[in-house]
Amino acid sequence: MDRHAPAKKGERTLKKLLAFGGIIVVLFAAIAFITMYEQKEAASNNPYHKSELNPATIAQLDDPNYRNIILPAELKQQLADGKTLTVYFYSPTCPHCQRTTPIVVPLAKELGIDLKLFNLLEFEDGWDAYHIEATPTIVHYENGKEIKRIEGYHDEQTFRNWFSSLHSDK
Repeated sequence: MDRHAPAKKGERTLKKLLAFGGIIVVLFAAIAFITMYEQKEAASNNPYHKSELNPATIAQLDDPNYRNIILPAELKQQLADGKTLTVYFYSPTCPHCQRTTPIVVPLAKELGIDLKLFNLLEFEDGWDAYHIEATPTIVHYENGKEIKRIEGYHDEQTFRNWFSSLHSDK
């Protein structure tokens, strides 16, 4: 057989398919690498001080409603020190939280309440540590002790009344 004979039609088709398949594999690998790199970049220098974050948390990093984050060690210390604070326990994947946050964060600011946000998706130990049964949950602590909580989605007036009651209970 002549080594310089033209390749058969079937061999050419197979070579084209292999080349095309190789290009597809390289493209998918490149996309996967870029996605992982972007997630690591977004996760670095974040308020959670974690190297890896859930994509739902990453999606909220630029949202001004999710700026007043409290970390587990900070919350634990403030409660141990007998501080008074109000904490919003939420999860970025919770649909009720997604509806609640745009109500309670601006409302708390309007009423002069320093509402701290605790992300239960990133810090799952918070569920048990703070007896959270559902999200969203807002808990008010005085002298490091829980005084009052509100759970679930509510309309703005209900949250306004609840926040206002924190001042009237004193």
